[in-house]
Amino acid sequence: MSTADLSEGAAARLAERLVGMRANREVIPADPNHSVRWNEHDYPSPLARWNYHPEYEIHLIRKGTGKFIVGDHIGTFEAGHVSLVGSGLPHDWVSDLEPGEVLERRDAVVQFDGKWVQQAASMVPEMAEIEPLLAQSARGIEFLGRSAELAAAAIEAMGSSTGLERLHHMFQLFAVLAHAPEDERRYLAEEWFRPQLDGQAAAVVDIVLEYVFSNHAGTVKMSEAAALVGMSEPTFSKYFKRATGQNFSDLVRKLRLAHARRLLERSDKAISDICYEVGFSNLSNFNRHFLSDAGETPRHYRQRVKG
Repeated sequence: MSTADLSEGAAARLAERLVGMRANREVIPADPNHSVRWNEHDYPSPLARWNYHPEYEIHLIRKGTGKFIVGDHIGTFEAGHVSLVGSGLPHDWVSDLEPGEVLERRDAVVQFDGKWVQQAASMVPEMAEIEPLLAQSARGIEFLGRSAELAAAAIEAMGSSTGLERLHHMFQLFAVLAHAPEDERRYLAEEWFRPQLDGQAAAVVDIVLEYVFSNHAGTVKMSEAAALVGMSEPTFSKYFKRATGQNFSDLVRKLRLAHARRLLERSDKAISDICYEVGFSNLSNFNRHFLSDAGETPRHYRQRVKG
């Protein structure tokens, strides 16, 4: 949908909101001195938003807690979170912040071109070990346990080194991820996930995610989300589904359940209290959605992860 599909007033409001927010396809500048690009940034940052790019990305969260979305998957993160995001897969990490708070150097990021891996593998056959991992990264992969710890150490070592030493740590990182056991991998987006993104769509989704992530435990209304981007509810509903691959109500539900899982893991709060804290209006509805999403009841989930 273009701004021609909106009323003149709505188009003006949307244009005003989008000024300076065109995340769309992030352009990753090449590093002439290194085979892959290593970067770090604060949060909030212009780089921390709903975006996508053709390069593969290995992402480390160094501090804080929050919510993340990779494709149509919504989860929670804490310090030490490591993930691999495939080419063209949209993603965003949103930290829990106090008003005015800034997390300095929250992220360390490694980005590289898939063609470079293919070309390198043609000359260095050992590089072919990473190709199956890159194919799997089309869904996004979160690494857990020892694999995440080793990957985080290699990412940090890359940032503090140059030349052959950085190359050494880069291959070390690739080896850790490629050899990570299945029980230390969590695949994220559904295999069928295929968003339809452009510059405007990415910026619109970024606005809506900010609204939902900030209010998910309270009242979240599609009418308010639609008004933020100057659309009618029916238009917004179709637009959001096309841009993200999921319904607005599904996104809100997934976010609330992700928050509930973290509270079940990290606190001893009563399940009924967690139900209302994450935004569900009654316990039976919460239990039903949790069972459908996780394949087990909240009580069994807590017993398993704490056992």
